[in-house]
Amino acid sequence: MADYVVNPRIPKEIKLKRKEKLLEVCFDDGALYSFPAEFLRVHSPSAEVQGHSEDQRKVVAGRRHVGILSVEPVGQYAIRIDFDDTHDTGIYSWEILYAFGLRQEEMWEDYISELQSLGLSRDP
Repeated sequence: MADYVVNPRIPKEIKLKRKEKLLEVCFDDGALYSFPAEFLRVHSPSAEVQGHSEDQRKVVAGRRHVGILSVEPVGQYAIRIDFDDTHDTGIYSWEILYAFGLRQEEMWEDYISELQSLGLSRDP
């Protein structure tokens, strides 16, 4: 079991950089992750994107230019991100954000490969 699941990491700081279309998250162990808005949007943990099972998962294309309008706390465990393409139903727990940070490069490469295999594009 991954250490971050056994010892959950808590963000010390969450910084929205609107112009750069980035969300920076600094965790209590010193890990700093910078997430492009597009990455967070296409990997949204919402049921709308992930479905209720693996075979219901949707591949979100055409979001190269998506931005983040706002970031709102959800209790003491997560944030909800409001994207400028009207998507706002994903709840990003601290655990999800930390896991995204650890696997960001791999997840991005998999996403690009999946787009290519389906004949889809990052462009709108």
